[in-house]
Amino acid sequence: MRSLAPNGLARAAVRFKPASFAGTFVALVMSALIVAACGILLETGVRASVPAERYANAPVVAAADQSARIVADTVDGPEETTFPLPDTARVDAGLAARAARAPGVAAAVADFTFPVRQGAGADGRGLTGHGWGSHAFTGTALTSGAAPGAGEVVLDAGAARAAGARVGGTVALETAAGRAGFRVSGLAEAGPGDTAAGAATGAFAWFADTEAPVLAGHPGRADAVAVLPEDGTTAAALAASVEKSLAGTDARVRTGDDRGEAEDHGLAYAKETLTGLGGSFGGVATLVAVFTAAGTVALSVGQRGREFALLRAVGATPRQIRRAVAAEALLVAPLAGLLGCLPGIALAHWWFGQLQDRGAVPDAVDLRVSWIPLVAAVGGGLLTALGAGWAAGRRPARIKPGQALAEASVERLRPGVVRTVLGVVALAGAAVLAGVAASAAGGDAANASLGVIMLFMLAMALLGPVVARLCAAVFGLLTRGGGAPAALAAANSRTNARRLASALTPIVMAMAFASTLVFMHTSESRTAAGQLRAGLTADHVVTHPAGLPADAAERAARAPGVEAAVGLLETQVLVPVRGGGETSLQATATQGVSGSGERLARVQDLDVRDGSLDRIGPGRIAVDRTLATAADVGVGDALPLRLPDGTGARPEVVAVYGRGLGLAAVTMDRASLAGHVTSPFDSTLLVRGGDAGPLTALGEVTDASGYGLARSVDIELGAWANYTMAAVLGGFAAVAAVNTLVMTVLDRRRELTALRLVGSTRRQVLRMLRWEALLVSVAGIALGTAIAMITLTPMMRGLTGESPHVPPLLYGAFAAVVVSLGLLSVALPARAALRERDA
Repeated sequence: MRSLAPNGLARAAVRFKPASFAGTFVALVMSALIVAACGILLETGVRASVPAERYANAPVVAAADQSARIVADTVDGPEETTFPLPDTARVDAGLAARAARAPGVAAAVADFTFPVRQGAGADGRGLTGHGWGSHAFTGTALTSGAAPGAGEVVLDAGAARAAGARVGGTVALETAAGRAGFRVSGLAEAGPGDTAAGAATGAFAWFADTEAPVLAGHPGRADAVAVLPEDGTTAAALAASVEKSLAGTDARVRTGDDRGEAEDHGLAYAKETLTGLGGSFGGVATLVAVFTAAGTVALSVGQRGREFALLRAVGATPRQIRRAVAAEALLVAPLAGLLGCLPGIALAHWWFGQLQDRGAVPDAVDLRVSWIPLVAAVGGGLLTALGAGWAAGRRPARIKPGQALAEASVERLRPGVVRTVLGVVALAGAAVLAGVAASAAGGDAANASLGVIMLFMLAMALLGPVVARLCAAVFGLLTRGGGAPAALAAANSRTNARRLASALTPIVMAMAFASTLVFMHTSESRTAAGQLRAGLTADHVVTHPAGLPADAAERAARAPGVEAAVGLLETQVLVPVRGGGETSLQATATQGVSGSGERLARVQDLDVRDGSLDRIGPGRIAVDRTLATAADVGVGDALPLRLPDGTGARPEVVAVYGRGLGLAAVTMDRASLAGHVTSPFDSTLLVRGGDAGPLTALGEVTDASGYGLARSVDIELGAWANYTMAAVLGGFAAVAAVNTLVMTVLDRRRELTALRLVGSTRRQVLRMLRWEALLVSVAGIALGTAIAMITLTPMMRGLTGESPHVPPLLYGAFAAVVVSLGLLSVALPARAALRERDA
């Protein structure tokens, strides 16, 4: 049958069935958009780099690895995994002398960068401190005076003016070594290397290299060693020489853009964030996108069952039918993929920009847009269309023409055996995994719960017709008083369960994923806010942008009426936790406290469950109960952890408490943390008793409620990622649902015409369609909510110990949007179809 050429059949189908192909086109465009955007973020995370700024004139830099590495048993065997450090890892300052002896080296300078406070109390100003030796590669130059010696400092003009200091005068500065007076030996103009690294303060102080490590709080340690070459020595030759000289040490030799990682350890967090979005979330989003697009393609092919049956009746072979379906995919999918890549690139740019605005990605990192994610988006859409079209067209191409005509007229009620078995297996797996999640804790509960939602969605897709028929039956019982339109809508839904399932599945996806992501945040925020309110018993909270003076707690304790004053040095440590059968390092909020545990108990109620805070001290810490469960430790056990700069420690757990989500999950003495962080100044001062007036000399004073509100704002800002992911997944699924509903209504022109011919009024037909849309929307909301709650309940029990919190207004807004979209998606195309009939 030469007249039934597959390409000709495909072009004719596109021409005469535009509604079906328009729906397929939209679904494939959206699929390409998601794949392209997530792929671009993933590639950017893998290839992210920061050009050297501070070390731009030092071709070789020796610095510590800014990631913690562990080798742990995983499901695939022993693997090394890296985790970004919370603070800067440092190297032995003595390596500078060792590197200077390497052939081809003109100079090797140990570099130090640390915060300095100028001025006392609330009027204190933040400066950026450096060792003077760094001027050799930063471009900083003296404008008057001389280089600093012991007990001396060089200031930039702004810092000198603010302090009212001149060359030869004395200025009081506070560093990790305490408050002291320094003689101003000279004034300098900061070079490009300093201004690039210290733009946050805009004011600088340079000290003698012999004193800088002590003033920074890291005696004998340097941030990095900058190596300058002799004339004629290339960067490659210099790097090889230095690497040989430093062999056997913990320093890593860096050149090119790798130097940027040594000066901005935030790059490691940026890589983790981008690969997490593009990889983990991108994988889920891609599966949802491809799965939804496949369902739309299958619906489009299924709607043409009558045409395929007629073609078989007039002599078309099964091979010709299959080739026609493939040709249709080749006509639509590539163009849809290419068009979807354009908004995908725009979405990636917007998303990346938002991450930079929120400080999650350094400004110097550039978005990478290459051909790889775009080809993956186009190719993935093409393979999806071909696979879904082949699966949907396999039966009408294989069965006898008469049987094909019969099935095209009346929907086959019995679902396929393979599909049913797979759906039941997925449903059983989801139920089992939900039980595992309910009995787990911490990360295990979260990991298991994510598997629950994916298995439920798979079961929904496979058992969709069965679920749809059950929903239609229940709907029929509930709408017995709705009159003929409601009864006809229920009968239509029962008879055309596959059509109903194709619209129901994306609505369930939208509701389940959006609810899980959003209500996970609302649950955590509510628990954290409650713990913070209950746990903060201080009357006054003092903070300062430049950090608090080292003696702030002592000065506050001397104020009239003050019962207790405790300074908090807030940072993070890495704790090994077990989850999903694998060990990982979890960045955990940590507070280093000044004073005794008894004093801490007067300003914070940590809700101690076991042990005593009185024993906190060198080598002894207290931890939150959720963290203790995840790390499998209790009172008396040693907890192996990594301090902020990556230094290993094994402190003893002396107390387990219950308010680590709202406060800090690890509590330890301040002295154990001070030498392992960049800033030596306390972040917060908690005061019990007394008046706020005397405390204003130290910084900004708020009460507990004001401090809690500020912390809640920080949590809300951090939840942006959850809301964005919910918007991307929920929005895509919502568009897919609208697209499917429009496709099904436009495909029912013949049915709607028949209803008008037998006497139904236009209003009655529209009411019937509205009832059907209401059935799809309400059923999708109910099923999506059920899946979300089954997922969230064990997850929140494991993470917070409480049930999920679902704000009624927010949930009502979700439901209202779904119902409104459902009604509009049916009403608008139905009115257009009925106008054509009436015309």
